Parts: sequence; C-alpha cells; structure tokens
Amino acid sequence: MSPAHRLLVASHNPAKAGEIAQILRNEGLEFAVLSLQELPDISLPPETGSTFAANAAAKAKHAAEAAGIPALADDSGLEVEALDGEPGVRSARYLGASATDEDRCEKILQLLRGVPDDRRLARFRCAAAYAEPDGDVLLAEDACSGRIARERVGRGGFGYDPIFIPDGETRTMAQLTPDQKHAISHRGRALRLLARLIRKHLAEGRSG
Repeated sequence: MSPAHRLLVASHNPAKAGEIAQILRNEGLEFAVLSLQELPDISLPPETGSTFAANAAAKAKHAAEAAGIPALADDSGLEVEALDGEPGVRSARYLGASATDEDRCEKILQLLRGVPDDRRLARFRCAAAYAEPDGDVLLAEDACSGRIARERVGRGGFGYDPIFIPDGETRTMAQLTPDQKHAISHRGRALRLLARLIRKHLAEGRSG
C-alpha cells in the first residue's frame, strides 16, 4: 500500500492514536496517519451507544464524513467482574469529564480494597471500526483478560494500564514495552483483525 493513502485516527488521545498507527504499520498498512489534533475543526459525536461497537462505528463514520477521507476509531474499556462489569462503556468518562487516568485507577483500587486476587478478575475489551466517506464500515472486536493489581505500577501506556495485569503476566500493562503490549492487548488484537478486513476491502476495491 502506498503511504499516499491517508487515514484519520478519530481520537483526541495522542497516545492512543500513536498506538493505533504503530499496530497498523506492523500489519503492513502504511497509511499516512492524521489525528484530530491536526484537524481541530472536527468534533466527535458523544459516546451514547450501549456497546463499544456502536460507539466505535459512530465515531468512525462521523469522522470519515467530516474529513472526506477514511477514518478509524475505537471504543474500549475495562470490565471488572467484582463491579458487575463496571466501568465498561463508561471507562473513559468514569468519575466525570474532569477526572484523570490516575483518579479513575485509584477509584477502582479503592472499590476493590480487601477483595482477594481470585475475585479481582477483569478484562479489557475493544471494538475498532474503519469507515469510508461513502458510508462503508468495517468492524472488529476482541478482548484481553487479566486481573486488577493491588496498586498502580508502571509508567507506560495510559488509562487503566497501571492497574491491569494480563493473564500469564506478573507485570501490569503499563510495565510492558509497546511491542509486548500490542502483542496481547485488546486494542492490538482488535486492530489486527480489523487490518485483515481493511486489506481485503482495499484489494477488492482495486480489483473491482
């Protein structure tokens, strides 16, 4: 694929946009990636969907139509079993718009204070959507299971990464290198599935 293919990553989070761009490159999709920071006139619709998939598709469609180029959006979050799946689709808005990642992590740790390890099970879930200006939408979903740590550990990643220990690991997601994280993360898994759909879609477009 030529780098001339432009793609808007529909996120105001530069760390997330960077992760998405790197994962796509690793999958052989050499887009010239733009972010919403470079297109500040485009605003995203509110995340009012009841599922990650609904929110991801709505953001990707809106961004593609507004920018006139293909767009990719994801919606992801943390589901904690002992909290009945919370914060779930509200993960980014948990505790309100003014709360920081640190605030949200500390709240989860506070709610789980005294909860034993075997009841601290959790999963990161991600839905990723690719949309074109004409309305075509591709969607992929996946998850990463693990447990909630006892305290925040690590400086990498963002969001709830410092309190999430993936299955098979003793380190939190925030302690992993970017490549280690991408290999097992919910976002990495969903984007790899989506990358296959995008490659097939683009190939069919060229052959058609």
